[in-house]
Amino acid sequence: FFFSQGSLIASMALGIIILKKRYSVSKYTSIALVSLGIFTCTFMSAKQVASDSGLNQEDGPQAFLWWLLGIAALTFALLMSARMGIFQETLYQKYGKHSKEALFYNHALPLPGFLLLAPNIYQHAELFSQSEPFQVPVIGLTLPIMWFYLLMNVVTQYICIRGVFILTTECTSLTVTLVVTLRKFVSLIFSILYFQNPFTGWHWLGTAFVFVGTLMYTEVWNSLGAFLARCQGRRRLKEE
Repeated sequence: FFFSQGSLIASMALGIIILKKRYSVSKYTSIALVSLGIFTCTFMSAKQVASDSGLNQEDGPQAFLWWLLGIAALTFALLMSARMGIFQETLYQKYGKHSKEALFYNHALPLPGFLLLAPNIYQHAELFSQSEPFQVPVIGLTLPIMWFYLLMNVVTQYICIRGVFILTTECTSLTVTLVVTLRKFVSLIFSILYFQNPFTGWHWLGTAFVFVGTLMYTEVWNSLGAFLARCQGRRRLKEE
């Protein structure tokens, strides 16, 4: 749970270490509230995984080593993801805002690596082709339903990642991480409601933490106060 919700903390920590940034107390509090809220909702939605009773005592040390390896890999991935966000931020500041170019190279360069998974991809392509037929609305095209799901996933993923890359050219890496984390949180809440999973008081508490933390980060209170002050000033001018 820490690794899935720790991206905000990692991004803020690396921003302080690498970019020498300093944040206000409200920013620290907001990040802590959002992380705590998402952690609470995720933890309460997770199913208890039963321990593998088939492991004997001799397998214990080996399992523990694999666990340590997994923790190390997750820690490395978390830090590298936060570092990449900071690298993108400095890159755009130095060479200009080119979100389309960054989007292309980030996805084109790794493509040769998928050749290592070619047999598995081919196997799944055959399974997709054997799925039940589905008629696409409006255009009336009939194709296997799994290919339709894949197409919709590709389209929505493109819209999402294109928005993220545009956002990286306009906002700091911490703000981008917050937006992406909130998107994951919305997906979590949607899945809870769609699959009719229990939405307990802990979920409400976590949602409240996320909501308050987001408002604190955006400093909406200051903006609202400034807006009300301007409205009062205009009203006084009209009265005079």
